[in-house]
This record gives sequence, structure tokens and C-alpha cells, in this order.
Amino acid sequence: MTEEYYLIGLSCVFVIGIAAQWIAWRLRTPSILLLLFFGFVAGPLTGFIEPDKLLGDQLLPIVSISVAIILFEGGLSLRLAELRQVGRVIFSLISIGLLITWVVSSFAAYYFLKVDPPIATLLGAVLSVSGPTVIMPLLRHIRPVGRVGSILKWEGIMVDPIGAILAVLVFEIIIGGGFYQSTFLSIFEIIIKTAATGSLLGFLAAGVFVLLLKRFWIPDFLQNPVSLMIVIGAFTFSNIIQPESGLFTVTVMGIVLANQRIVSIKQITDFKETLSVILISILFMLLASRLKLSNFVNLDITNSFLFLSILIFVIRPITVLLSTLNTTLTWKEKLFISSLYPRGIVAAAVSSLFALRLTEVGYVGADLMVSYTFLIIVGTVVVYGLLAPFLARSFGLAKANPQGVMIIGAHGVSRMIAKSIKNEGFKVLLVDTNRENITEAKMEELPAFYANILSEHLLDQVDVSDIGRVLALTSNDEMNSLSCINLSETFGRSQTFQLSPQDKGSNLKETVPQHLRGRPLFNRRVNYNFLQEHFEKGATIKKTTLSKEFTYNDFQTLNGESAIPLFLITKPGELQVFNGDDPLYPKAGQTVISLVLQVPTNPAISEMKISSF
Repeated sequence: MTEEYYLIGLSCVFVIGIAAQWIAWRLRTPSILLLLFFGFVAGPLTGFIEPDKLLGDQLLPIVSISVAIILFEGGLSLRLAELRQVGRVIFSLISIGLLITWVVSSFAAYYFLKVDPPIATLLGAVLSVSGPTVIMPLLRHIRPVGRVGSILKWEGIMVDPIGAILAVLVFEIIIGGGFYQSTFLSIFEIIIKTAATGSLLGFLAAGVFVLLLKRFWIPDFLQNPVSLMIVIGAFTFSNIIQPESGLFTVTVMGIVLANQRIVSIKQITDFKETLSVILISILFMLLASRLKLSNFVNLDITNSFLFLSILIFVIRPITVLLSTLNTTLTWKEKLFISSLYPRGIVAAAVSSLFALRLTEVGYVGADLMVSYTFLIIVGTVVVYGLLAPFLARSFGLAKANPQGVMIIGAHGVSRMIAKSIKNEGFKVLLVDTNRENITEAKMEELPAFYANILSEHLLDQVDVSDIGRVLALTSNDEMNSLSCINLSETFGRSQTFQLSPQDKGSNLKETVPQHLRGRPLFNRRVNYNFLQEHFEKGATIKKTTLSKEFTYNDFQTLNGESAIPLFLITKPGELQVFNGDDPLYPKAGQTVISLVLQVPTNPAISEMKISSF
């Protein structure tokens, strides 16, 4: 193999993997499907990428370390305080539910897939794992309302490391002599050793890192590299002390860091999220391209689909039903929760990892476990990706394209703008730290919430399932910018808007760089002082319904600069925001909500279909 071959091969893994993520985002489809498809085309179908030749013996440690980093990032996503608010349903799903899924899946694998009992038991453990890498993209796409979204989110986060640990324990028992030779005492010993080693080293690694940050012994530019160093070091050291305990260690380390209040880890969390996306892309490409067509040819397709059907339509509903007994969940909520449990990256990586090691020690047919796992991954993502959105919208548990507006700042101008939106049937939510403004808003029957918009717990305290965009209207330009940066992670940068910066008499055009701001709201000359000044002079908000006889050009000609368009309501009932970087082109039948600075005296105004809020 030439150097050019390795360069092209590794480059293609990275380029195709990231391209698949981007295309999936554009198409609004689960990225895992495109990653698997591209990997399968590049590997077994064309032979363009051959991971075993590219990486050789290094493939196994690369997979191990990648899974460790992904699980660490999953641990960083877990806030214990938020988990407690969800209730006992989550604990039932990740304990009783996980146990039921494992046991029944193992029996189904043995009966339908005709694999040996040890492999069936391990496959059942592997397939009991879902995870945030597949759950979260689907939840972002579906946007479920109320408590079902929280339940599915935390189940996906929690079941990932716990399920992986379960798979590791089963694997250790098999390697250690199998279930036939293992006694209850030996199994219990493995569990205790793994849990103790992982917990101790996880807490120790997290404590060391917190101490280093607290004493400022790590410069800012080295915080991310050092955190990665400690994660990989702790993972490796833990595996040396107790085989396969490293995944537990890094998960505990992530959970401890996420829930401590001594130092801020936001920068590290953001870095790990980016790194996880890269690793997921590369890992899926490598694992999918490593598959062989011969493995799928040898599969019993009929029984494979029967097994898949049992996982989706039997095991999952039974698990949810038993885990939600004596709860206040409705039958619609239970059915929706039953319709979303796809398998993802951890199942693929762990099955590939175990298959490699089982093959090394002489287990015949271990590669079939990988083939079955990938078949189940594709099947569950496709079925759940189609079924869950349909059920959520049929049951009224989700909205495909939420049109509500969150307004930062509840002062008089914000309340008047909020009324204009609410009167058209759209949900609004005002957020402010000024109790007087919040009280005034509630007296005017406007939904308002007293909170700091920068609070990391805000979105867990209010229902934003109907909210699709953010308008930052405070008098503080820097606060507006911070609000948009903070909320863009949830709503996307395209749906976070803020008022243009105020002129502070300096020669600088902007007080905050453009890349640290939201999109310019309404137009670039509208800032807080502009709104306050004109509302004090009697400006009003009015709506104009356009027609073929009175077009948007006629509206502009008639009003000139005396009317500033704020919002556009289209025929399907969608709300669009006029902004300073992407002009809208209203059409006949659509409604323009505008700020009228002065009432035109032109007699032609009588031809307008205009009304004041």
C-alpha cells in the first residue's frame, strides 16, 4: 500500500462522513441513515474504503477510544437535578425497562436468529442500548410537547452508558468462561469490580480536572486538549486495572463534571459536542464500510425482519407499559413513548468492538452479531423515524413547525408587539428579570416568565414546544447578543433575532461583532431607542391584508418610511419575521404586520384592508 492510498482513504472517510451529516441536516433526515448508506456504498458495494487495510490492528483501539469520548460527552449532557424533575418513569425505564428489553431480546435472538446462547445474550444486551446520538436528532425533528419530550430525552441519555455497561458485563462473563461456568458469585464480582473501578477513577479524574481549573493551572487555550487527555488517560488506565471498565469510568467522569458547581465547563462541553459529531461521522463510516456482503447473504432475512418486528412492536410497548404502571401518563403518551427507541452509534461500535475480540478468542459466527446489529439500527431508525412523527402529530403531542415567539424583555414596546402576534393566534412568551414588567404583562393577559434568559435551566422550566423563534428586545445590546448566542443552540441561528445596536456616539459601527449577534430584527435602523421614541409619540401596530389590487409595492408606495414591516403571516398560518439580511416578498392573500409611525393622509388609504390592534 502506498502513502497516497492511505491519504486518499483516510481523507474520504472524513470528507464523506461530514458531508453525510450536512446533507442529512439539509434533508431533515436522521444523519445515521446517510452515514450507514454512504459507508455501505464506499465499503462492501464498491470496495473504495477498506478500514482493515487502512488501519489494520489500530482499528480496535480507535473504535474503543472513540466510544469512550462519545460516552463522556453523553455524561456531560446529564443534569441530575433535571432528571429528578422527570419522576420515577425514567428510573423505571432505565432499570426495569432495560432489564426486560435485554432478557426478551436475548430469547428472541436465540429463537429467531439461531445464534448460540452466549452470542444471543450479548446481542440482546447490545440492542438494549439506544442513545442521544439517534434520539436527540429525532426529538429535534419531532419537537414533542410536554413531558413526553423530557422522558424520551433523559431515557436516551441515561440508557446509553448503562446499556453499554450491561453489554460490557455480559461480554466479560463470556470471555471469562461463559454463563455455564460462571456462578452468581463470579458475576457479582465482575459487576462490583467494574462499578467500583469505574466510579472511583471517574470521580478521581473529574476531581483532578476540576482542581486544575479551579487553581487556574491550565490556560484557556489548553482546557479542551487537557480534558481530552484526562478522558483518554482515565479510560486506558481503568481498562488496565479492570478490563472493560473504562466506559463506565468516562461516563461517571462526565456526569460528575456536569453536576459540579465549582468551575464552568461550558467551553469543554461545546468542544466535546463538536468532537462527538466528528467521531460519530468517522466511526460510522469505518464500521459500515467494514461490513461484508457475504455476511448479509448468510443472514436469514425472514427471521431477521421478524426479530426486528418483535423489538419494535412487542418488546418496546411491553417495556413502556410495565415501566409506566400507576403513573399519570395518558395512553397516547405511552404509545408515543413506545414509538421511539432507535438503536445507534453505541450499539454499532460496541458490537463491532466485541465481535473483533470474540473472533480473536475463537468464537465462530461473532461477525454475524455485527451484521444483525447494523440491520436492526437501519430498521429501527427508519421505522421509528416514520412512525414517531406521525403518532406525535396525530395525538397532538408535537408540532412540525412551531410558530410561537419568545420575546426577551417585557417592557411596554415588547408587550405591544406581543399583543399583535397573540391576536393573530400565535403563541408568545415574554421573559424578563424585571418583576414589574412581568406583572404588567400578566395583567394584560400575556404569558410571561420571570427569569434570567442566560440561566442554563430556563428551557427546562418553561414549555417551549410551541416556540420557533426568539426576538431580543431589551435596551442592553450586549444582553440581546448573549441571549441570541445562548438560545441559538436550541432554536438555531436562523431563528434568533435582536434589535440593531444603539448609537453610543462612538466611531464604531457595532458594539458587538456581527458573528456574536443574532440576526438584525425588522431592519438595521430599528433599535431600542427608535422603538421607544416612536411609541411615545403615538406609533401603532397595524395589519394590512394584501390582494391583487393592493400589492406589497402599493403598500410601500403609499406608506413610504412611515410604516416599518415587522411580521408577515402567510396563508398556511406561518409567521415570518422581517429582518435586515434576508428580505421577504409578501404576496396577495398574505398579511403584513407593521409599525406605523404616522398615519398617512393620502386618500388612497381607504383602499387598504387595515386594522389596528
